[in-house]
Amino acid sequence: MARIRYGARTETEIAAARTTSAGLPDIWSTGVVAVWESDPYAVAAVLPPPLEPTGRPLVRATVSTVGLPGYPLGAGSVAVAAGHRGVEGWYPLVMPMTHERALTGGREVFGEPKKLGEVTVERDGPVVRAVLARHGIAFVEIRGAVSAPLPLPGPTRKTDFYFKFLPAVDGSGFDLGPVLVHCVRNEKVRRLEQVTGDVVLRESMYDPVADLPVRTLVGITLGEKTSDQKGRVAERVDARALLPYLHQRYDDPQQILDGPPEGSV
Repeated sequence: MARIRYGARTETEIAAARTTSAGLPDIWSTGVVAVWESDPYAVAAVLPPPLEPTGRPLVRATVSTVGLPGYPLGAGSVAVAAGHRGVEGWYPLVMPMTHERALTGGREVFGEPKKLGEVTVERDGPVVRAVLARHGIAFVEIRGAVSAPLPLPGPTRKTDFYFKFLPAVDGSGFDLGPVLVHCVRNEKVRRLEQVTGDVVLRESMYDPVADLPVRTLVGITLGEKTSDQKGRVAERVDARALLPYLHQRYDDPQQILDGPPEGSV
C-alpha cells in the first residue's frame, strides 16, 4: 500500500529528523548591516512591556543572502535596541524572508515577526546595494561603497527578543497567555568590510520603519557570518499590556479585528 504522506510519522522517523537537524554544518550568509541612532521617543514607543529602551536609541537593519542547502534564501530584519531584566539585545519589528519555509519555523517556534518579502544584496566592485521590499515598496535601502577591511571579531553572543502568541479564536485577546522569548545566537564572522554610504527609509503603510528616522549613522558593514540559535521562554507577559502592540505583526488590522478600516463610520 502506498505511503499516506499526511499520516503519522513513526517514533524512529521523528528521532531521525531531530538527529539530522542537530548535525547540520555551518550555514554562511553574506549580508549588509546598518546601525543608526534614531529618535528616542520613537524607539521607546515600539517596545511592548516588559521590554525597555537601552542607553542609546539604536536601530539595526540587516539584509542577507543565506547559503541554505538546495536553495538560496534572502533574509532581512529591522530591529530596535531593547533590554529585559539586565539583558540587552534587539527587538525585531519585521523580518522579510523570500521563502515560506523560512517563515513557519521561526514564527511558530520562536514567535519571530517573519513575513514574505523581497531581499536583495548586490555588489559590483566596491559598490554595494541592499534592499528590503514588500508590496512593491523598497522600504529600506542601504547603499554605498566598500571603503576598508575590518578586523574580524571573535565569537559573539547576541540576543533577540520575540513575543510568541496566538490571537483568540473569537477575536478578543489571546488563546493562551503570550510569552516573551529570548533567542540567543552564537555568531562567527569570517569576513568583514566597512561600507561608506547611507540608509534610505521609504514610507510604507505595511512596514512603517520610516517612523524610526536616521538621526546619526553609526556604521554600515558587509560581511560573511554563521550562527546557531537557541530560544527559551523568559517570562509570561501581561496579555492586556501586549494587546495594543498586536498590530505590529500584521499587514491588515482586520486580520486581528484590531479596528475598522480607514474611512468607515
